[in-house]
Amino acid sequence: MLGELRVRELGVIEDVDIVFGPGMTAITGETGAGKTLVVEALELLVGGRVDAAMVRSGAEETTVEGRFSATEGEGEVILARTVPRAGRSRAEIDGKMAPLAALEEAGRDLVDLYGQHAHQSLLRPATQRAALDQFAGVDLEPVRALRHEIAACDGELVAIGGDARQRQRELDLLRFEADEIAAAKVTSADEDTALATEEETLRAATALRDAVTLAYETLEGGARPGALADLGGSLEALGRHELLAAYAGRLRGLVAELTDLSTDLRRAAEGFEENPVRLEEVRARRQLLHNLVRKHGDELADVLAAAVRVAGRIAELENTDARRAEIEARRERLAGELAAAEAVVGDARRAAAPELATTVERHLHNLGLVRARLAVSVPPEGIGDEVEFLLAANPGEAALPLAKVASGGELARAMLALRLVLTAMPPTLVFDEVDAGIGGEAALAVGAALAELGADHQVLVVTHLAQIAACADNHLVVEKREEGARTIARVRPVAGHDRVIELSRMLSGHPESEVAHEHAAELLEKVGVHRFS
Repeated sequence: MLGELRVRELGVIEDVDIVFGPGMTAITGETGAGKTLVVEALELLVGGRVDAAMVRSGAEETTVEGRFSATEGEGEVILARTVPRAGRSRAEIDGKMAPLAALEEAGRDLVDLYGQHAHQSLLRPATQRAALDQFAGVDLEPVRALRHEIAACDGELVAIGGDARQRQRELDLLRFEADEIAAAKVTSADEDTALATEEETLRAATALRDAVTLAYETLEGGARPGALADLGGSLEALGRHELLAAYAGRLRGLVAELTDLSTDLRRAAEGFEENPVRLEEVRARRQLLHNLVRKHGDELADVLAAAVRVAGRIAELENTDARRAEIEARRERLAGELAAAEAVVGDARRAAAPELATTVERHLHNLGLVRARLAVSVPPEGIGDEVEFLLAANPGEAALPLAKVASGGELARAMLALRLVLTAMPPTLVFDEVDAGIGGEAALAVGAALAELGADHQVLVVTHLAQIAACADNHLVVEKREEGARTIARVRPVAGHDRVIELSRMLSGHPESEVAHEHAAELLEKVGVHRFS
């Protein structure tokens, strides 16, 4: 619900702050006082078109702010729109800058405007279709679910691939890769590390053998006795003297260690043999492994993982035809079910369309369009998504889409009639020019209809007719006066005797006329709102 509207520098409005209540609110005033500017301010607030000419003379920009009560438990929503005399307009939601599209989306859920305005949800084909579905009690969930399942099937078919030759090419490539990896017979992720060590050993075999042999001969001796023989003599000399026993013990340990080392060196020298054939084999093997790694990753572990992945994809592609046939069969079954579900929806729409049109027509007749005809057009076959509401407001006129109805008053009353039949609508409904071309009992009927809507929604009505204004729960008067050689519009609430005076002005043009006062009081009594006086 709209709780507060602040408008600055819009037309003849300098700065007004309007507080709105629940139910039906009438907005009245002299012709040219600025009543419609309130509606234009609301239209700007919900994303309406911008015209720099609406900026008040002498001002740089127009600003409109609205505070709306959100749904229960969700606090408030504050929308704002600034229109500069030059440049692009700016939008805000809850004090934060927002794109105009976001403002429009937020406004669509909060306000609907009826009259000569672009922001009318029932002019949109999708809303008209949803209105018919609501009236007919159509359940669209089966259709949505089946469409979702069919889309999933289409996605699976795309993932499989639609070109058999392309699948075969992929399969041939994968088989080649699988054979290449299998032929390599990679033993482990660490095979290349072991081969690198072996290659280094084979490559340096002669140098390694010479180094080990030199160390061995140094210990054991060759043409002359080696170090072990010399150490043996020293050990014998130390052992002759008890006072040198400690040194002899230490030297004995050293001789034992060097004897073990000598044995190991001899064995190592025997192991280091030149093997050019094996060296070439190791180098070729490492090159093969490096080629595989370059194709499949950064290390041998990636090659082993690729083997598993390629095998899985080969199995998947080899089963593609059977899987494709299964998915296509499922899709065909779902398409049949969808056609049946869409036919149920289409039949329900076509059956309900005349009833909805007749019901709305009755309200149109009560609202002063006594010869109006409304048609709800639905395609003769299929689901019938192309729903369109058509209105012929006068005899002899062709029924036209609601968006092409020229008269703002006729359009507003058509929207009112539709809203009386339908329940799903934004919380705030704004009607401008709803009273165009009517009076008397028809005006009272329009007022009563608006009041009926006001029982469940907030209804704002700009009107020239006292019969309609008298039906409102709240009454705002827009007045224009001169201040310092400038014309300024003000908005004030009226109740009690002040309301009687305003209704008297609307009835007779003479707000102080006692006769008009009596007539106004009688009117309030007749419509049942004398409790506000």
